[in-house]
Amino acid sequence: MRIAIAGGGLGGLTLARILRRHGIEARVYERDPGRAARSPGGSLDLHPESGQRALADAGLGDRFRAEARPEGEEHRILDPAGRVLVHHRPPPGSFAGRPEIDRGVLRELLLDSLPAEAVHWRHRLASVTPRPEGGFGLTFDGGTRAGCDILVGADGARSAVRPLLTDAPLSPVATLAELSITDADRYHPHLAELVGPGNLWCVGANRILAAQRLGDGTIRVGASLRADERHPDSKRALLDVFDGWDPGLTALIEAGDGPPTVRTIEAMPTGTRWEHRPGITLIGDAAHLMPPVGEGANQAMLDAAELAAAFAARPADPDAAIRAYEEAMFARIGPIAEMSARVQAMMLSPTAAEDIVRFFAPHPATARDGHSV
Repeated sequence: MRIAIAGGGLGGLTLARILRRHGIEARVYERDPGRAARSPGGSLDLHPESGQRALADAGLGDRFRAEARPEGEEHRILDPAGRVLVHHRPPPGSFAGRPEIDRGVLRELLLDSLPAEAVHWRHRLASVTPRPEGGFGLTFDGGTRAGCDILVGADGARSAVRPLLTDAPLSPVATLAELSITDADRYHPHLAELVGPGNLWCVGANRILAAQRLGDGTIRVGASLRADERHPDSKRALLDVFDGWDPGLTALIEAGDGPPTVRTIEAMPTGTRWEHRPGITLIGDAAHLMPPVGEGANQAMLDAAELAAAFAARPADPDAAIRAYEEAMFARIGPIAEMSARVQAMMLSPTAAEDIVRFFAPHPATARDGHSV
């Protein structure tokens, strides 16, 4: 059974690792030229029932606890005047909740758990051709070709595998402008104190200015706006968007190392499913792209763990394994996708501050977003 995994993100690497623990080899095809080819992104809060469970199945629970930052769970919500609306402080040193870990650190942890030959770099999947005898032919940018019996699309929002299973559209749900503040403790100590060890949200009508601390002292800043708003292409334009807010908050924008990076946040329709097709399936954002409210990476890793377990339980019948995985995944993801859509709409509503306080205050430890910026 030759298994090809398109995409070397957290979901694809988790799948390859757990399959290997069951004695099943898989090849990961990743578009990046190498491990350090691009910015790894921000910090994640890994949930016990999903991301942490997948790492336990991967045999990496101890390494996760060695790298994670439980203090990163601290979370404050402020209004545009700088008044504190919610302040969640985790118990010192406790791993009982959702400790933070940098995306880059987590990806390195997974890569280190695999032999070097398991990941094929510089392999951006360009096309997939079903073979009459079963399986698929894969063609990559530059003309390199490969074949497989089982194809798993773990290639994210713009998946090249997804069109073989569904034509579900992507719809814009927000505009996100991102900046970074390097070595904030040294150069911007007042902002380091403002953000603290975890996440900060400054919530106003139809917009959020958020910041999160990374393990290396960098602060990532993200401004979330409605999808139909004009993209701010400079710090000045972004400051205009937050005109009238407390200068101590907008200083997060002014301190950015460079101009903002602006992108459109998209999502698939809630309830997206597809008819089972032999030899092929999807995990993570390729299967269920949701607004970034803290579930994406966690659900991708859980997808990987459940698919790997299905293959291990049915080694002689991979199609039955895929079918079992898909039905369970659809049932699990449906309510999570609906919740994510509701939270995203609430975050960018005219009454966002009141709605978010009502949503977060009763259960601050279980309603976190470690990935919003």
